Amino acid sequence: MGELIQIVDSLENKVSKLLHKLEVLGDANRNLENELMMIKSKQENASKTVSDWEEKYNSLKLANSMLGSNTNKTEAKLKINTLIRELDYCIAQLSE
Repeated sequence: MGELIQIVDSLENKVSKLLHKLEVLGDANRNLENELMMIKSKQENASKTVSDWEEKYNSLKLANSMLGSNTNKTEAKLKINTLIRELDYCIAQLSE
């Protein structure tokens, strides 16, 4: 009978240790999930910032080419032609 009590006590201790480990791992998991969400948020902000700067760069490049810069004249002409085509399409849509 004494052996049975020892076995039950041993199982109780092991279950208690497992429950404690489960709690610790759950806390660690929650911390990691929070950290992951923060990192994803920072990455999205950085990506948006890069996108904004790329848009500004392209606008400046186009403005420079329109001001007479020799380096991007063909690019400016293509952009202007694209804008004209888009305007023509809009006008055609409004006419219908």
